Amino acid sequence: MFITRTTQRFLKSGFFLAGLTGISTFSAETQSKPNVILIITDDQGYGDFGFTGNPHVKTPVLDNLARQSIRFNNFYVCPVSAPTRAGLMTGRYSLRTGVRDTYNGGAMMASSEVTIAEVLKSSGYTTGHFGKWHLGDNYPMRPVDQGFDESVMHLTGGMGQPGDFTTWPRNDSSYFDPVLWHNGKQQRYNGYCTDIFAGEAIRFIEENKNRPFFCYLAFNAPHTPLQVPEEYYRIYRNIDPSAGFENDGRPFPQMTEKDKEDARRVYAMVTNIDDNVGRLLKKLDELKIAEKTVVIFMTDNGPQQSRYNAGMRGLKSSVYCGGVRVPFWIRYPALKKSNIEIDATAANIDLLPTIAGICQAGIPADRKIDGISLLPFIEGKRSEENRTIFFYWTRHSPELYSNIALQKGRYKLVGNTNYNASADKFELFDIEQDPFEQNNIVKEHPDRAAEMKKELDMKFRELAGSENLVEKPHIEIGSVHENPVILNRNDADGQWGIWEQEEIYGLWRVKINEGNYNLRFKFIRPVPSGGKMMVETGTFINQMDCDNNDTDLIEMKNVYLPALECDFVPFCLKGGKRFFPFYVEIEKVN
Repeated sequence: MFITRTTQRFLKSGFFLAGLTGISTFSAETQSKPNVILIITDDQGYGDFGFTGNPHVKTPVLDNLARQSIRFNNFYVCPVSAPTRAGLMTGRYSLRTGVRDTYNGGAMMASSEVTIAEVLKSSGYTTGHFGKWHLGDNYPMRPVDQGFDESVMHLTGGMGQPGDFTTWPRNDSSYFDPVLWHNGKQQRYNGYCTDIFAGEAIRFIEENKNRPFFCYLAFNAPHTPLQVPEEYYRIYRNIDPSAGFENDGRPFPQMTEKDKEDARRVYAMVTNIDDNVGRLLKKLDELKIAEKTVVIFMTDNGPQQSRYNAGMRGLKSSVYCGGVRVPFWIRYPALKKSNIEIDATAANIDLLPTIAGICQAGIPADRKIDGISLLPFIEGKRSEENRTIFFYWTRHSPELYSNIALQKGRYKLVGNTNYNASADKFELFDIEQDPFEQNNIVKEHPDRAAEMKKELDMKFRELAGSENLVEKPHIEIGSVHENPVILNRNDADGQWGIWEQEEIYGLWRVKINEGNYNLRFKFIRPVPSGGKMMVETGTFINQMDCDNNDTDLIEMKNVYLPALECDFVPFCLKGGKRFFPFYVEIEKVN
């Protein structure tokens, strides 16, 4: 009986997958399992498709995929990227996983979490990830540490962001010819990022066409910076993205000239995505595996910029529908024929139990799974229910009654008020009658609002006290799995809003294996000479005078560090100023 490394880890820790048995990769049962391709785009709103009523954007492949698919019309995600991805990977609210933000150390998922990839790998699948991860860039939180056999990824939340130190210096060309990370190692690629990620996914599919595979294709487009090949931009350069909606009957946002130009670029990026999805679907046909391949398409949150969003209120980062309602389509001929619409409430946390159900794989039985399987709805055995979904997002950590919501059946309670506010200070919407969230009915339904606020309070307290928030994930230093380790700005905690500042207090939470280390501190600009390099680790500090000329690189060699779980706090001290490194490379030498 074949048992994967993932299964061995589960068994050793007392973990149990409900219904899981050791399945040989080469058994007949494994061969009959469907392939799964999960495609997710970044900051593509509900309205960025021809299928959802946008007359400007050209998405023929995705529109056709929608018509071929089972479509969940009321599908919800988190207001921002990393929480959505943590939820879909684990079937759990992101706060349970340790993911609370998109940076400031809040986008690292605890390694104890069990991902879709681990569940399927334990059931005989080969697993691959291509594109955005955004759940931790170092061991033990990378895709290759969380169940993926292969990964080609960029760092942090977006290419061109400070945390992605291999693309950030490229400025306006960060999406072209990038340095990416293939199985944890830097590798240069040629071309445009979306083309690269799709091409790598297609290569993975070709190599694994004769055995069940799980391919997670997570495009970073159309996230900012809005860089796109010129041939795609030319399609949209002369359009007015605000025109054509005068008689739509739905709310439409005011668009500035910048909004219009951003929309042109977003639509160009989306059309490039459409072409690449077409490449992938064509390859399934060529390999004659389309009939036994589940193709799932979704986006991670609402649009970042103002443009057509099917009349919904709010953008990315908002708990209103415009920030959290996205398309969700499943194409699998063996499951059910195409062009089926389902109005039941569904969410990103439902992916793990749904995919596990389709693939006859077990799900974790030793922890709370917040999602449900959508198979009974697809099979017609279950209809809409009075289901509750919790939404939140604020920078750094959850803030009581700030950008927070509870949706239960047709009603939605939204909080943008003070921590001690009563229910009458909230907004209450009947989203069945008022899908654009324009009419606050809290005064007409005070009892319902009070009841829902009580439920929201209970859920907030439960999630805010999650073990992985209280005991935050640590990056491991000096392990055989990753050496050297490069600590980036996205995973740095400390002062709020760490991005590309020079004078700011920052730290990384680390688990250090005892040994001697070479430390390299890279700064955004040269730090003044005559300073002192300081490294706080737990109860002691290593320090060194910097007598050399102004430099952006400081090295400390053969530094002994004991075994510790602590905050790693580096800074260059000069004249009362503390300069925080852009990144730190830590290499164990013995």
